Amino acid sequence: MRSAGVFLLMLVLFIGHSLGLSLVDESSGNTTETRRINDKYLGPDECVEKKFTRASCGLVFCPPWERCIDGQCSCKPPYLCPAVGVTPVCGHDRRQYRSYCQVMALSCRTRQAVMSHFGTNCKAPFPKFRSSIDAASGVVTVSLPIPGTEDPNGIETHLVCEEDWNMAAANVVCRKHGNPLGAQTVGVVSNIKGRCVSIRCQGYENSLAECEIYGKSEVGNGSVATATCYKLPPDGAVCEHKCVNSKCVFMNQTCDGVDDCGDRSDEMCCKECRNGAFRCKTGVCVHKDALADGQMDCLDGEDESTKVKSLHNRPQVLQNSEYGSPKNATDYDREVLQSKLYCGIPNSTTVEDEEVEERGRGGRYRRVVGGVPSKPTQIQWQIALWENRKIDCGGAFIGGCWVLTAAHCVSSNPTGYKIKFSLWKRYRAQDTTDIVPVQNIFVHPGYNASTYQNDIALLELEKLPFTDKCVEDNPAISAVCVPWSPQIFQPNHTCSISGWGRTADGRTAQVLLWANVSIIDNCERYYGDRFKKGMMCAGDLDGGVDSCQGDSGGPLVCEDELGVSYLWGIVSWGERCGQPGFPGVYTQVAHYFEWIRRHTGWPAVTKYNS
Repeated sequence: MRSAGVFLLMLVLFIGHSLGLSLVDESSGNTTETRRINDKYLGPDECVEKKFTRASCGLVFCPPWERCIDGQCSCKPPYLCPAVGVTPVCGHDRRQYRSYCQVMALSCRTRQAVMSHFGTNCKAPFPKFRSSIDAASGVVTVSLPIPGTEDPNGIETHLVCEEDWNMAAANVVCRKHGNPLGAQTVGVVSNIKGRCVSIRCQGYENSLAECEIYGKSEVGNGSVATATCYKLPPDGAVCEHKCVNSKCVFMNQTCDGVDDCGDRSDEMCCKECRNGAFRCKTGVCVHKDALADGQMDCLDGEDESTKVKSLHNRPQVLQNSEYGSPKNATDYDREVLQSKLYCGIPNSTTVEDEEVEERGRGGRYRRVVGGVPSKPTQIQWQIALWENRKIDCGGAFIGGCWVLTAAHCVSSNPTGYKIKFSLWKRYRAQDTTDIVPVQNIFVHPGYNASTYQNDIALLELEKLPFTDKCVEDNPAISAVCVPWSPQIFQPNHTCSISGWGRTADGRTAQVLLWANVSIIDNCERYYGDRFKKGMMCAGDLDGGVDSCQGDSGGPLVCEDELGVSYLWGIVSWGERCGQPGFPGVYTQVAHYFEWIRRHTGWPAVTKYNS
């Protein structure tokens, strides 16, 4: 009988596992049934099981007071926030902080709400922001210091208007009042007299004070906001979707652009979006109010693209912004931080483009496996690696004094190499060409010459005398951006390759050629176990377009929805140039972001998440 009982127990556990049932909530000790419901919006399961949250900067941006390290948003020291042109903020500790970014960086590090309000009336006699939740009705009330007042009693108490009130805001107020998992339900109640303010939260805030507060008005016959804070479900309760933080939400709360979980894990793995939310190509749903609002939410900028703006051409100005604007402060901080690096957009040059005739079968400019001649200053981050008075490899200028190329293109001795910028004809410089010696070579320590794994190298250029620059100012030279996330561009995205490699007839190209290729997924099916971590494929499966010998080290560049170009790959290896079923294999640059950053430093390589 005991053996039969054991068999039945194993059968129950097997069935539960097969159906996706989690019989024990390990974080709380509750016996809670997590029932996976087939849903056309949430999924796939492989993504959900990776437990992505708002801190997963492979899918979403970090706020300005955090930076992306090893795929996770981490708190910055407050001193790294912009210091000029910012609005001061008062803290509950009676201190005046330089900016919203600075006080949020401190909150990030202490995991406590620090901010009270925008302004300078911070000392002891002046009142501070407060919020409350009525135990019986759930009505939310906020007490706001009057901006700019010198009256120690200058405070206004308001209800919260129903406009923009959602689970993200309710989570914030419940967390502030002692419930780490936020809110259970969000609602409104009518027939309450008084004044109210509207509050719009993102969900990451530690207090309603850190949210957008605006739109002070009389309630009249309208409704005001309520919140019921979260309670652990009773034993045996069904959990339709378990958040990463162990909170349970209903399936219809996922993929709607609202942070119902409190850690945004309900919006990170979506096949479609509900309720008018917008799906980024990374599978993240953002709220419809975030579209065309001037702040990028999708990694590729699609939510701020011209196409989206034409469909969502509506004013985003929040009225009665007397309390200060966290969104405006965040927008400003992002703008300042991003301005430290200008990359990915070619300069407009006055160089006259030569017309190049593409010759026929017997001509000099035969197509390079589907490529065509570039214009003389078209690809401004392309470099030629000059070794022993010849060019066998290319590379990409990533800004400062740094060039990326393939490890198999270089040795450890930098004196044998020079970098040629703005070269067009292989054997003849043009007016904009610049030649710079190499000072140091950093080959990835994991590079394997027999398998081409980790086929990436950084070249540090010699500085010009009495300056920190390595290249003379030149309108024909621009840096390409370095991607920090392997999710920015998805399979089938069209990118470009360029180089002086062999053409379809086996000859070396006489001018710089370029071609469009597509990112190809699941490259293991073509190359088996020769395809290693850190590699990617691109090309045309029908053949005809590919990189080839002599293109090694050159750039595979992808452009986002806002026209910014990223160095997505480095030409590494392949078989049968341009033949069907043999796509080119590239080093995936985003996979090596941390290694690149450690050598070059933050300002030199990343436009975002810096």
